Amino acid sequence: MKKFLLRNKALLALGIAILVAGSFTLATRQVADARPFHSQDELLRLHEMMASLPTDTNSLFAGSGKCSGCHGKDPAGVAFVTNNGEDVNIADDWAGTMMANSAKDPLWRAKVAHEILVNPTLTQDIENTCTKCHAPTGHFEAAYHNQLPYSIDSMVVDSIALDGVNCSGCHQIMDTLMGNNFTGNLFYSNRIAYGPYMDPASAIMEFFVGWVPVGSPHVTKSELCGGCHTLITQSHDSLQNATGNSFFEQATYHEWKNSIYSTADSTCQDCHIPRITDSIDIATNYPFLDGRSPFGKHHLIGGNVFMLKLMKQNMASISATCTPVNFDTTIARTTRYLRNNTLDIDLQLINRINDTAYYDVALTNKAGHKFPSGYPARIAWVEFRVIDDQNDTIFYSGEYDGNGNVVNRDATWEPHYNVITNDAQVQIYEMVMGDFYGAPTTVLERSDTVLKDNRLAPKGFMNGHPSYDTMKIAGIFGDPDFNFSGPTEGTGMDIVHFHVPMNGYTGPLLVQTKVWYHSVPRPWLDEMFAYNSPEIDSFRNFYNNADQAPTLVAEAEIDDVNLGALQYAQKNLRVFPNPTSDGKIWIDGWKELNVQNVRVVDLTGKEVLAPMAGEQFSGTISLPDRGVYLVIFETETGMIARRVLWH
Repeated sequence: MKKFLLRNKALLALGIAILVAGSFTLATRQVADARPFHSQDELLRLHEMMASLPTDTNSLFAGSGKCSGCHGKDPAGVAFVTNNGEDVNIADDWAGTMMANSAKDPLWRAKVAHEILVNPTLTQDIENTCTKCHAPTGHFEAAYHNQLPYSIDSMVVDSIALDGVNCSGCHQIMDTLMGNNFTGNLFYSNRIAYGPYMDPASAIMEFFVGWVPVGSPHVTKSELCGGCHTLITQSHDSLQNATGNSFFEQATYHEWKNSIYSTADSTCQDCHIPRITDSIDIATNYPFLDGRSPFGKHHLIGGNVFMLKLMKQNMASISATCTPVNFDTTIARTTRYLRNNTLDIDLQLINRINDTAYYDVALTNKAGHKFPSGYPARIAWVEFRVIDDQNDTIFYSGEYDGNGNVVNRDATWEPHYNVITNDAQVQIYEMVMGDFYGAPTTVLERSDTVLKDNRLAPKGFMNGHPSYDTMKIAGIFGDPDFNFSGPTEGTGMDIVHFHVPMNGYTGPLLVQTKVWYHSVPRPWLDEMFAYNSPEIDSFRNFYNNADQAPTLVAEAEIDDVNLGALQYAQKNLRVFPNPTSDGKIWIDGWKELNVQNVRVVDLTGKEVLAPMAGEQFSGTISLPDRGVYLVIFETETGMIARRVLWH
């Protein structure tokens, strides 16, 4: 009887939810009709109050609002609540993501317009290809009715298509040719929703919304994502003639395949839909259903902080159907993920003599694919700054200006560096596309070759892997430690060696290094902004009024204020074993140097052992812990240092 009462209470609540959804749909339509009579600020406030997810359906798919009635926030606080009280409802987590706004993304709209203006004879092919992934529920509905090609004009009046990569857009993908079919060539079910649980309560969902839930393991596999996150374009020359070559505009799925993560069965979903072991009730208004575990939080985060902020700033203009809070949540998650889960950075002082200081910046990619990955506009770069004791900058590579531009970046494209010796050299990790004639281009339909691809490879990335030809390393010459450590391949690392001229300065130094990321740097837009269309003009306005700051990914600092200028070239002074496996080291040749004092410091200059006077020094040292240290010998003629490692 209790379950019966709960069920009827739930049905009543569901009926009210449907009525409310209908009223919100009407309210939104009224706001749209009244738009010419409201200011932008008024529109935004109205939008925040009245925006709702679409609840309509077509032959194959449903709007996300149709799903959010059960898979959205539970007012009773029963469904989608973790053991710690965290709300993990699917609708809210998804609504502020790039996936949810893929069809409204103003950069994508502008880029499609740009490609068409450059290649007008390819209009149908461009729009038809682009909508497969950015508006799949519109495109494949048209395909179902033999109404292809599907155009942008058709999409903008199609509420379900404008819902982006929504619930249906992922959960109705079948496993047909999955992992072998790309560029949005997907296979969709007819009103079957696949989920990770093998025993769904199918009767409820089928009765109330007309979709049949089916458990299938394929929804938790990377191959599900690979259909869109591998994009192959066809190259054309300046006369819009096909060259016969194809080009991998992005190959994130294949980057994952060529990594340790694919062999360890760590999938895209493990990071982008992180699982928790709490038992979660996954249907609002049905408290009698058993909880599900593990549960995947639909965070769907990537790295596109810039576009998320831009879209939040222009919600009314792009007709976003989420709230500012949805965007804020995704922005915070994305920023945090970039900061904590993308790169490890290690800054080390290698040597310092009177005229040069030598530093290594070692970067290790922690992502399951290249960094940056995805759309080829994206760049990351190393900022490296050296400051003297007067707080003056004496070396600065990788500075950026107020508009987010990298200072001293080459006008065409910056080469890859193994060693950086002056401020005009900047280490930028990026893919640079070349056209049929070998010139740099940002036009996807003109792309024919890769001029540079020094994006940080994932761990386990091998040149001999079957997928390597889809994402080759390119434009790197004379860099033996890019993805290598000696003969060992697949480190996922790059070590940038900075040789900093001292110009006679012998005082202490503060060294700072940071890695920055920008998903839409201004130089990428130059070609597009040379054209005009409603979409390009709108995005140009959005972009010029946006916060241009990049996102900080990693940072490190060394303050050698206690070290001064050290001599490393004394050949008669020998430290062994180095590295040491137990922390004990012996020194040979020190007696001939008239050593007055021996100090052991870490790479920040902090003393880790009490100083030892020369007459008390026995020639042996026991390091305090695993790590990298400098052993400094103070002599009558100066200081001599040896770098030691306890691993």
